[in-house]
Amino acid sequence: MDRDQALAILYEYTETDSLRKHAYAVEAAMRAYAKKYNEDEELWGSVGLIHDFDYEKYPDGHPMKGSEILAEKGISEEIRTVILGHADYTGVTRETLMAKSLFAVDELCGFIIAVTLVRPTKSIGEVSIKSVKKKMKDKRFAAKVNRDEIRKGAEELGVDFDEHVTFVIQALSVVATDLGLNP
Repeated sequence: MDRDQALAILYEYTETDSLRKHAYAVEAAMRAYAKKYNEDEELWGSVGLIHDFDYEKYPDGHPMKGSEILAEKGISEEIRTVILGHADYTGVTRETLMAKSLFAVDELCGFIIAVTLVRPTKSIGEVSIKSVKKKMKDKRFAAKVNRDEIRKGAEELGVDFDEHVTFVIQALSVVATDLGLNP
């Protein structure tokens, strides 16, 4: 699967700008981790793009319904398993580095974007590990973001939490304007 194919799937099923931007954010973080680990950046980025493609149309069936759709489109079992594993409730274990990376960046990307959007400048360049950790303590802020999954993701990936957050902030900085943020 390449980026063009992933984008076609994303745009076929996802209409809202916010979910598309989340996909771009996860793509950027996945590409950055792929580069760090000397993995296939195109593949990892494409998985990031489509991990939530079915959420709008099938929120109660996500990501299982998405896996069925991807199977019909000829997408490999490897990719479908990675995507299924990003949701704890599926019971699919995250065994590969790609699966662990997707789980580790998914919720964190959304949280970092939320932290950035409440800044007067909306500049991701002003977001630090300190500001992210402070907002994580405020349960009312971005209340739907699962803080336990953010921590668990870094742990499963085997990376220091602070380094993980900083790494993802840097990855998102590269695509800040695509995410509607200032650099």
